[in-house]
Amino acid sequence: MSGKLNGILRILVVCAVGMAALGGKAVAAVAEQTALEADRAFVQALVAGDKKVFEKLLDSNFSWTDTAGNTKTRREVLKSIPASVLGGESDAETSEQVYGRVGVVRASRGKSHVLRIWVKQKPGWRALVLHEVTQREKPAPAAAPSAGSDVCDNPCKGIPYKTKSEAERAVLKSWQVLETAVTNHDADAWAPHFRDEFALVSSNGVEPSTKAIRMATIRKQKEAGVGTAPPPLTWAQMYPFGDTVVMLSTHQPRSGKALRVSRVWVKGTDWWQMAVSFQTAIQDAPTQ
Repeated sequence: MSGKLNGILRILVVCAVGMAALGGKAVAAVAEQTALEADRAFVQALVAGDKKVFEKLLDSNFSWTDTAGNTKTRREVLKSIPASVLGGESDAETSEQVYGRVGVVRASRGKSHVLRIWVKQKPGWRALVLHEVTQREKPAPAAAPSAGSDVCDNPCKGIPYKTKSEAERAVLKSWQVLETAVTNHDADAWAPHFRDEFALVSSNGVEPSTKAIRMATIRKQKEAGVGTAPPPLTWAQMYPFGDTVVMLSTHQPRSGKALRVSRVWVKGTDWWQMAVSFQTAIQDAPTQ
């Protein structure tokens, strides 16, 4: 009899462990759904012009960068809520990723792209960043090799931003190493600093770029002998959320208009890795 009881107990323990595992997955799924539900409510309130609901979904540091590169604060947005470049997004392609306390939602239709970065606060998920990009219809004219530079002081050696935490310092170190790799045309040294799902969307490009595409581009630039030092940073702000950091910045290319950039970094095994980068040329900025 005791043998049968022991057998039953073993079965119950196995079932309990299985249910706990399923429960953990369910909790993770609910966390993702919560971020997505907040995003859907955000879009619905935006389309309906429901300021009351819209306002509740904004983080105190919320900013909106439109397709012209103009950036508005939370207060400015609430004075006159802008129209999204994608409207109600009923026919837009969407993708979602959740990194701990940070949710990344991308929506696209044709050449128009929107990034919304959500952060989990005590009241729930709140929108921290909305960044819009309209990409080019045709590639920009190829720059002459002499137009680029192989010298990278900013950001490779230093930037006009004082880090405030260990996470920010680690992000800066990873960023400087990867930008040095870009300057040296070293795709293999560049790759460890990016997540496999990495996406780059720039108003200077004609389509989104993936990790594989970006590596191929670095190798082609090496063959062509094009100077590829990154545009110097002129301003930055970081928002750490545990193992994820949201980085906002502006850069001044050696030719062309200044760029407003939104990035998300995630702590990896060896390096902090970039998960997404949206870049919009600031149309009101002077052309260099």
